Amino acid sequence: MAQAKQAKSSKAKAEDETKQKKMKRAEVVAETTPADAAPEKKMEVIEEKPDKPLAKAGKRSAKAVADAEERQDKEARKNTIDKKPVKPAAKPAAKAPRSRAERTGKRYKEAAKLIDKAKSYPLAEAIDLATKTANTKFDAAIELHVNLGVDPRQADQNVRGTVVLPAGTGKDVRVATVADEPEAEKLFAKLDKEDIDFDVLIATPDMMPKLGKYARLLGPRGLMPNPKSGTVTKDVKQAVQEAKAGRVEYRVDQAGIIHLSVGKASFGPSKLTDNAEAVLASVRAAKPSSLKGIYIKSAYVSTTMGPSIKLEL
Repeated sequence: MAQAKQAKSSKAKAEDETKQKKMKRAEVVAETTPADAAPEKKMEVIEEKPDKPLAKAGKRSAKAVADAEERQDKEARKNTIDKKPVKPAAKPAAKAPRSRAERTGKRYKEAAKLIDKAKSYPLAEAIDLATKTANTKFDAAIELHVNLGVDPRQADQNVRGTVVLPAGTGKDVRVATVADEPEAEKLFAKLDKEDIDFDVLIATPDMMPKLGKYARLLGPRGLMPNPKSGTVTKDVKQAVQEAKAGRVEYRVDQAGIIHLSVGKASFGPSKLTDNAEAVLASVRAAKPSSLKGIYIKSAYVSTTMGPSIKLEL
């Protein structure tokens, strides 16, 4: 009996101690918990699990764990470092473009010394000076460049025409004709093969419909017959003679300038002057009636690879 009483008293004593501990824990929680916290929220106690024992080899070995920790440290450092934007390297200062005088050769520079750029020359004097500046190894062409005050986008200001050069062009002009059926069929057979062996093509009006299928072939090459250029005519014989004699066609470009060769340097100043005068007369006669203001703004003479000479208008 005494042992039973003693066991009950020990049990009761243990229960009292347990209750006291719970009460102390409750007091601690009450002190550490904010006043506005929800009453039903309980403090979570996270118990740290003991580290697993390291293995002798493999992923859980001491070396593998150390390597993993080192990699994690590196990644952490990379993420924490503020990466500043890298400024692109400064581009070297662009060199100033060289002038034409600096880019030209010795022959051009020597020829340019003969010309006064601030002066306008009469046509005969300019042609004579151009022949002196033609110091190339080949027979240079003498070119005429006329700047017009027209708007080529306007149909009535799209200046074009033909002129027969008195002294010829200095070229052996190959002329083909489309006038009768047998000869035309031979030419069409060549055109079907894109075999072009002529410089000028002359056709009669009744043959133009048959030439229409070759417009894409002849047009870009400037060989398609046209009434304005005198290559569509009933008088084929005279058209051939004029083409052989030196008839040339001119047309204003998109910038409003006419470019045309008036012969070779070997012609001499006299023949070249006659050709240039014929071209300028034809251009003046082609002035559009709707144009107001200055028609011929400026004109220059030059050789194929030589300096330009301004004309006195």
